[in-house]
This record gives sequence, structure tokens and C-alpha cells, in this order.
Amino acid sequence: MNFQKIKIGITQGDINGVGYEVIIKSLSDDRIFESCTPIVYGSPKVAAYHKKAIDHTKVSFNQIVDASESEEGKANILNCISENTRVELGKSTTIAGESSYMALEKACADLKEGKIDVLITAPICKDNIQSEDFNFPGHTEFLSEQFESKDHLMLMVSEQMKIGVVAGHVPISQVSEFITEELLLSKIRVMHQTMMQDFGIDGPRIAVMGLNPHAGDNGLLGKEEEEIITPALKKAQEEGIMAMGPYPADGFFGNGTYRNFDVILAMYHDQGLVPFKALAFDDGVNFTAGLPIIRTSPGHGTAFDIAGKGKASENSFRKAMYLAIDLYRNREIYNEVSNDPLQKYDLEDRQSMGDRSI
Repeated sequence: MNFQKIKIGITQGDINGVGYEVIIKSLSDDRIFESCTPIVYGSPKVAAYHKKAIDHTKVSFNQIVDASESEEGKANILNCISENTRVELGKSTTIAGESSYMALEKACADLKEGKIDVLITAPICKDNIQSEDFNFPGHTEFLSEQFESKDHLMLMVSEQMKIGVVAGHVPISQVSEFITEELLLSKIRVMHQTMMQDFGIDGPRIAVMGLNPHAGDNGLLGKEEEEIITPALKKAQEEGIMAMGPYPADGFFGNGTYRNFDVILAMYHDQGLVPFKALAFDDGVNFTAGLPIIRTSPGHGTAFDIAGKGKASENSFRKAMYLAIDLYRNREIYNEVSNDPLQKYDLEDRQSMGDRSI
């Protein structure tokens, strides 16, 4: 398959956070232009402000008015907000929230029209972006509605592990009621499918965590494992999905059992993200599985406390860009192979010989 350069849409995120800093630093490495054409949805004026704040002059933005005008080998930027928008580094402001949404809205519109191929989102402030137009806990839920995807999954990706979460942005007091057998089975199916089509792993090994301490201890510390998780696992296994568990989370991560699996499904946010960020805080990437489009983001937030100080690491954002490219190409290969029986046979034959990275 001959690959063309992928058009990457990058949303600016919160203009008072570290979004622009990690974007600018990532685009200062010319190697990124070998495999993609980046288009920043934001503001040339705000970008210039951040370049000056962190004393970074290497990146020169090519201003465009439509994604179709983007040029290869350049860092393109498309203005989405008012020229009078005020930057207040390190502060959560209403105008910053509005600016985050305007960039995201425009990028999604272009993604739907095929003007860009994938989406990378810089961090937003989940509080100041709330409005009549954006009434969601975060990007994941917003994008699932935009692209009409009921079954989706927040998947954190690093070289050490891949881990998804059943109850993502859900208050801990509501987690036990939120998790149902139907929901859990849906997340397992999404995880199984994304491992195959996006990561090229045939027959992925999925580890599923328990909800309670010691995975319920045979019902002594909770009934969810017996009444919800185990029945969902049995149904998944009947469908040919290698989903195993439920595992007690402390021992599973503490003794390194996680290394024996391709991907992990945690029950709630901190159960999954605490071990993930302990191992991969600087280079972890957030991928929204289950969407008809590819969307990634860095594994960190707005980091208001260091905004404009030049201290933010671009590692996670850069990896989010490269992961988006890889996932897009993997999905193209999967779709092509799935439609060609001969190629499908060849792919399965190669994977059966141990090549799980195809």
C-alpha cells in the first residue's frame, strides 16, 4: 500500500495552558513533516504570544483560511477565534473555554468533510469549556456524540501498557451503579475490535480488573464480580474474545502480571490511570477507541501552574501525533485486508507465526 501524507488536525486546547507550548515544541522537529501535514486549529496571534512567552522561534506558522490550503512541509495554522481574544497564562477564564470549543468545533466539521484525516486535541479545561454547546465531561463524550458512536472507550496507550476504563469521568460514588453487565460487555467488544483494526493484534489478550478489593474475595467484599463482571466475561468468551479475570488490581499491577496481556480493562478512572501514569506520565497517550475517526491526545492536562514557563514536556503530545498516524495506517490496512480474502489469509498466517505487530 502506498501511503500519502496524513493531514493532522490539531486543536489548540485551552489558550492559557501548556497546549500551545507542547504543539510548538513538537512541530519544531522537522521529522514530523515526513509523515504528515499538521494543521493547527487556533489563532496565529495566540500562537505568536506563546512563542514569545517560551522564547521559541524555530517554528514558523503558515497562516491559512481553509484546511484545503495547507502546505506540506509546513506547520499550518487556521484561525478559529476572535483577534481580540486575550491570553491570561495560568488562569481558567470563560474566553479560554469558548476558544477551546470554537477550535474543536471547526476541526470536527473539517474531519467530517474529509479535509483532515485524524484529530489530535490539546488539553482543555473541563470546567471553563462548559456551555450550551459543550455540556460533556470531556473530549471523549463530546466526540462520541459528534460522530454518533454509542460504544466507545477511553484507551491510554504507552510502550509499557494499554489500558481502558469502563467508568471514565464518573464520580466514585456512582461507579458501582454505573457498571452493568451490558456496559462491560460493550467495552470489552470495543477493546477487542480496536486491538485488531487499530493496533494490528490478532486474538488480543484482554485482562479485566475486579471492582472491589481482592476482586470481591468470593463475595465477601462485594457482589459485583460474581453478579456482573464474571457473567460478562463468560459471554465475551462465548463470542471468541480472550477476556480474562476479574483480577485484583493491586496484585495485578504490583507483581507485573499486566505484562502478560495486550490490553487491560479497568473498572474506574483511578484504578486504571494511577498505575498507567505512574509508569508513563511523560509519554502516555489518550486514544478514543470505538469512533469512526482517529483521535488522540497527550496524557496530561492544561498544567496551568507551568503555563508560559517553557517547562512543559512535549513527549506525550509528539507521541500522540505519531500514534494517530500509525493508527490511521493500521486501520487502512485492516479495512483493505478485510475486503480481500487473499490478503486476509496472508495476514492471519503471518500473525499465527508470532508477528503480533502487523
